[in-house]
Amino acid sequence: MKKVIIIGATSGIGRELARVFVANEYVVGISGRRTDLLNRLKQERPDRYFTKQIDVNDTDSLPAQLNALVNEMEGLDILVNCAGVGHRNDELDFSIDKQIIDTNVVGFTAIIDWAYNYFKKSGGGHIVDITSISGIRGHRFGSFAYSASKSFQIKYLEGLQHKTAKAKLPIYITDICPGFVDTDMIDKKKYFWVTSAEKAASQIFKAITKSRRVVYVTRRWIFIVALIKILPVWIQNRI
Repeated sequence: MKKVIIIGATSGIGRELARVFVANEYVVGISGRRTDLLNRLKQERPDRYFTKQIDVNDTDSLPAQLNALVNEMEGLDILVNCAGVGHRNDELDFSIDKQIIDTNVVGFTAIIDWAYNYFKKSGGGHIVDITSISGIRGHRFGSFAYSASKSFQIKYLEGLQHKTAKAKLPIYITDICPGFVDTDMIDKKKYFWVTSAEKAASQIFKAITKSRRVVYVTRRWIFIVALIKILPVWIQNRI
């Protein structure tokens, strides 16, 4: 029976993805800051869920907490990082940007580094991270820090994939790049092609089981990404 840890499983994509893994007979470790939400999810399948309160911003204690969760589960095959924050910051309030960077850059890096070293030592595994379409190019919408943090994640995962491939390590890297998903992070009335967290989780699970390298959720976003990548700056500045 395969074992997966989902970091940031208290809501949104992380919570729904945990449910999909459990429905497919995985043992699932779920983590987040709010123990009440973790326990509520555990009650759905107490025999399959292991819980651990983890604050990804506390990078000093993060490795010990993850090691403890793995020990309770007696192993790990897949780590999925769903932890992330995003807030509009039109006035460039540094405190907002710092919160985003602390979670989406510093916390992310601590998680991925831990996972890489764990799987390298254990003989292999699968690292998955939820990035964002927002990280493909810089833009004026929402938050510069959020877009930049997701770009950091995309490039970090790309570099890590090259590293594992060159070293011939049996470690798979998957970048899940969603468009707009109906979670607490967005106002779905202001965006187009908003998909449900349940549908996103279903597509993400299938991509993970196929060890896909980069996945756009939902799949139609691949056409928008292709356009974004070639869009001249002078046109982007007029949008």
